[in-house]
Amino acid sequence: MRRFTGPSLACLLLGCSPTSAPRAAPPVEPAASASPRPAAPPPSDPGEPRSAPPPPAATPAAAPPPPVAPPEDMLPVPGGSFTMGADDGGEPDERPAHVVTLAEYWLDRLQTTNAQYLECVAAGRCRPYRDDVAASMKLGPERRFRGPTQPVVGVSWGDAVSYCEYRGKRLPTEAEWERAARGSDNRRYPWGDEPPDRRRHGCFSGCVAGTTMPVGSYPEAPGPYGHLDLAGNVWEWTASLYDPHAYRRDGAARGLPGSCEEILASLEQLRRSGQQGFTGSNPIPSECERVLRGGAFNYAPAGLRVTNRVHHPGSFRIVVAGFRCAKTPPEAAPPPAP
Repeated sequence: MRRFTGPSLACLLLGCSPTSAPRAAPPVEPAASASPRPAAPPPSDPGEPRSAPPPPAATPAAAPPPPVAPPEDMLPVPGGSFTMGADDGGEPDERPAHVVTLAEYWLDRLQTTNAQYLECVAAGRCRPYRDDVAASMKLGPERRFRGPTQPVVGVSWGDAVSYCEYRGKRLPTEAEWERAARGSDNRRYPWGDEPPDRRRHGCFSGCVAGTTMPVGSYPEAPGPYGHLDLAGNVWEWTASLYDPHAYRRDGAARGLPGSCEEILASLEQLRRSGQQGFTGSNPIPSECERVLRGGAFNYAPAGLRVTNRVHHPGSFRIVVAGFRCAKTPPEAAPPPAP
C-alpha cells in the first residue's frame, strides 16, 4: 500500500493551501501589572461584635536581681515557721509551744566584743561600758573580762541599741533569737539535743576560770545556721519587751508580746495570785523589762535550753549581759515592732 504524502486531512477539510505552513498565533501582550487592591470589608452588622485585634507580643519579664549577701560578720537566718516555746519543762512563761512565722533576717555570727564596742565609743556614738561590773559581783579584777575578743559586758539595753545602730543594724527580737538557736527541728540546745559539755559546747558553770571566753571559742557547737556562742558566755539583750503571757497573745504567731500596759496588768495579776516562779527565779517585774536569751558563764547547764527566757530592766549594766546585732535584708520587709 502506498503511503499518503498529500496535504493533511486538516487542510483538506479547511481548504488550506497544501504548501502553506500553519501560522503561529500572535504573541499575547501581557497586561500591565497593578497592585492588588485589598478586598473591601463586608458591611458591618451593628448587632455583631467586632473581633478584637490580636494582643501585642508579651515582653519577657526581667530576671529578679540576685539576693544581696550579708556582711562578712553576719549569717542569714531563713524565713519560715518554727516552734517557739515548750509544753513541758522549764518555767511557765515558756509555754505553750506555738508556731511562729518570721521573714528572713541576718544575725551576727558572734557576740559583740570589747574591741568592737570601743570603736563605737571612740566614734562618739556609744557611751563607755560600766567598768566596775566584775567587782559588783565579787568576780575579781575587771581586767579579767576586758580582753579585746571577750564579749562586751556592763552595757545596758539602750547601749546595745546604740551600738547596733552605729553598725547599721538592730537588736534581734526575742522570736528571731530563738529561731536562730532552734532552727526548724525543735532542738533543745543550739547544737542539738545532746546535754551540755563544757569542753565542747560553751562557757557555763564557771567556765574555765570563772570568767568569759573569747567569742567563737567553741566552733564544734554552732547553732542550726552556723552562729556561735548562742549558749553561755553572756546573756544577750533582745529588742523585745518581756511579757510573761506573750505566747498566749493575739500576736504570738508573729512573735509579738503585748503592749506595756497589757504586760503590767499581767505582772500584777501574777503578783496578786502569788505566782512568783512563773517568770523564773528573778522577782516578778514591776516595770516593762527587756528579754535576754542564751545563758552566761556562771549559769547552770539546764538553763542553756533555747526556750529559756530571762528579763531585766533595760537600764541594767551587769557583768553577765552582752548582745549581738541583727539586720533586715534590703529586699525583705522590716520586722514587726517589738
